[in-house]
Amino acid sequence: QVQLVESGGGLVQPGGSLRLSCACSRSIFSFNAMGWYRQAPGKERELVATINSVDSRNYADSVKGRFTISRDYAKSTVNLQMISLKPEDTAVYYCWGRRSDGDYWGQGTQVTVSP
Repeated sequence: QVQLVESGGGLVQPGGSLRLSCACSRSIFSFNAMGWYRQAPGKERELVATINSVDSRNYADSVKGRFTISRDYAKSTVNLQMISLKPEDTAVYYCWGRRSDGDYWGQGTQVTVSP
């Protein structure tokens, strides 16, 4: 069974930073692509950032220059470093991974940006 478990969410003031981590129960080598999505209250889930097997990265325009996605093969984690956080970044952040046998999602971690 493939499991993705997020951690690192929390409450932070505008302008602050957070680092999200997604721990995978399988080697991340088995994933063709991985990434982060988010869903704010009353809104649809949206892509935040993805990284593929050749480390090509893709970011939503709203987070470019502020968020950085990375993978740690030794720890089998996918990480999202977030700086200069804004109130509009408030959402539940979900880890996502795509393998040959389908897509997988974590349970989500809440990020709240508020004074």
